[in-house]
Amino acid sequence: MTQGAQPSPARRTVLGAAGAAAVLGAATVLPAGTAHADEARGGENRGGGGHGRGYRSLPVPTVIAHRGASGYRPEHTLGSYRHALDLGAHVIEQDLVPTRDGHLVCRHENDITGTTDVADHPEFASRKTTKSVDGTSLTGWFTEDFTLAELKTLRAKERIPGTRQENTLYDGRWTIPTFEEVLRWAEEEGRRRGREIWLHVETKHPTYFRALGLGLEERLAGLLRRYGRHRAHSPVFLQSFEPSSIQRLAKLVDSPRVVLLSGAGSRPWDFVQAGDPRTVADLVTPAGLRWIASYAQGIGPTLDLVIPKDASGRLGTPTALVRDAHAEGLILHPYTHRNENAFLPADFRRGTDPNAYGDSFGALKRYLETGIDGIFSDNTDTALLAAADFTARD
Repeated sequence: MTQGAQPSPARRTVLGAAGAAAVLGAATVLPAGTAHADEARGGENRGGGGHGRGYRSLPVPTVIAHRGASGYRPEHTLGSYRHALDLGAHVIEQDLVPTRDGHLVCRHENDITGTTDVADHPEFASRKTTKSVDGTSLTGWFTEDFTLAELKTLRAKERIPGTRQENTLYDGRWTIPTFEEVLRWAEEEGRRRGREIWLHVETKHPTYFRALGLGLEERLAGLLRRYGRHRAHSPVFLQSFEPSSIQRLAKLVDSPRVVLLSGAGSRPWDFVQAGDPRTVADLVTPAGLRWIASYAQGIGPTLDLVIPKDASGRLGTPTALVRDAHAEGLILHPYTHRNENAFLPADFRRGTDPNAYGDSFGALKRYLETGIDGIFSDNTDTALLAAADFTARD
């Protein structure tokens, strides 16, 4: 396929067949004592989707609800996840951070200052602090300083109320969900809707948390086993910006894995800590993608790695990333599409209000034409309509 060319249906079929054969089938390596304990609790029979058809059976393009339906509800709440399903999302995303007592909860960041009402709780005023997280200084309240019971006294709120004023209607309606609660919710929704509920689960700041004695991967793997989502065909993607986290998960479970990729000049934090000089630009070369394909099934690049913007913020010419990743059997789930002008490429903004919707369909058309396999979106319904338009032309 030439650079930026739209794949034909035949090309997609070939890619799907090749990718299915590439799914890892190695024996699962478990942390000591985990396998037998989890399976004794019924991990093989919990209905978590372990007997499904795998990620190659998902619609292409796949629409991934970014933090749920975060364009319409406060992110990472059961209300946001449920609304995304109601809108028709194929996959729902969770970001995981730990509590002080080792529970995994769903927040985009461990800094919960902007996504909860913690600042309104005088009993937690003394917990406000300044920390360095992945080299960035942050002042606020952090999940690792709270027990789960304490976090459950907080309520979620809209992260960007100036942009999404309607979402503030739902401030205070939901608590912070644990990942185990989400797994149970997904089982219940799956039974109610008669289909697998796919999840896209990110380990946040894994090197930072491991240094605190709160390693994410072992805790995540234990929950995946308990709920039957640890197999190669389970309805879950595991994702991280740190390749070493994905490599660690590859030794614990067979669930499909995705390496997230930020700006070309950036370095994953685990690379920084290990003295690895490679940047994301190195990882998106054919050699870098071949290395990723040795332990992962996909990549989640920023949209700018798929189609870069020029100096004016307008979309330029697509890169070779889609072609090169597909050549290594990797799927691509780029992030993140949003409807508001402030988040759209300059050539698809409409009017002068940064919070108004622009030509979201026009931008999505450009991205989907590159041949990406899916896309993260805050606006599930918009992305689904754009995907339907795209597939209707195939």
